[in-house]
Amino acid sequence: MPKPAIAVPLERTDARSEPRWVRGLLIGFTILFLTVFIVLPLVIVFAEAFARGTYAYLAALADPEAQSAIKLTLIVAVISVGLNLVFGLIAAWAIAKFEFPGKTLLISLVDLPFSVSPVISGLVFVLLFGAQGFLGPWLQDNNIQLLFALPGIALATTFVTFPFVSRALIPLMQEQGTAEEEAALSLGASGLQTFFRVTLPNIKWGLLYGVLLCNARAMGEFGAVSVVSGHIRGETNTMPLLVEILYNEYQFVSAFAIASLLALLALVTLVAKTILERHLDEGQRPSEH
Repeated sequence: MPKPAIAVPLERTDARSEPRWVRGLLIGFTILFLTVFIVLPLVIVFAEAFARGTYAYLAALADPEAQSAIKLTLIVAVISVGLNLVFGLIAAWAIAKFEFPGKTLLISLVDLPFSVSPVISGLVFVLLFGAQGFLGPWLQDNNIQLLFALPGIALATTFVTFPFVSRALIPLMQEQGTAEEEAALSLGASGLQTFFRVTLPNIKWGLLYGVLLCNARAMGEFGAVSVVSGHIRGETNTMPLLVEILYNEYQFVSAFAIASLLALLALVTLVAKTILERHLDEGQRPSEH
């Protein structure tokens, strides 16, 4: 009589079964890469900014041209983030909550700034609003100046940073579905009440995440702004543009002083991004069960 077959348990394959030296090599390479390309540049920026002491650093930031660049950068960031906050919410709401013809085209348009060089984006505005552009003569006849002024810089920055808010919200809204909104509407809530009392609390962390990334990109934008600004000293130079000008003029302390503000913004963005990602993960866990 044949003996019954004995089931042999399969050995579990550990995802970390590689030799210790392989793991150490990969971790060491990653740390070395991050140190050379992220940590070291940050250290150099702050070291050069304070190379002549704190007084020279503060004097560089107090320069009228630097103050103008900082003020312009903040104004452009407020305008672009505000516009993208509204447009991003509308686009994300339409894409995630409704089915309609042309939805795929709308998603492609939202992603368009990611696939176009910022320099090309700025050139498009020049071709539209420049003196020889499509709308240039009409703007001149009505004494409206968009290029080489705040409106053109804000438009170019808004276009480049458009996808950040909507792209942060679309997956979150799609995952949450429409059940809660439909329940609120069935109980007699209006559309605005449903949005502010049901939808907005569910997406608040994702919204802050998108606004954070949008603001960081807006304040650090160089390519598109460089094309439409005209580089007018003290008027249309944002912080990144002024850093380039001062560096080319061998004013290294001033250039690195302003660059240190952008580097500090990057550090704050990374910390805030990590905190918001934790809140997003915590908010998604209950819905998984």
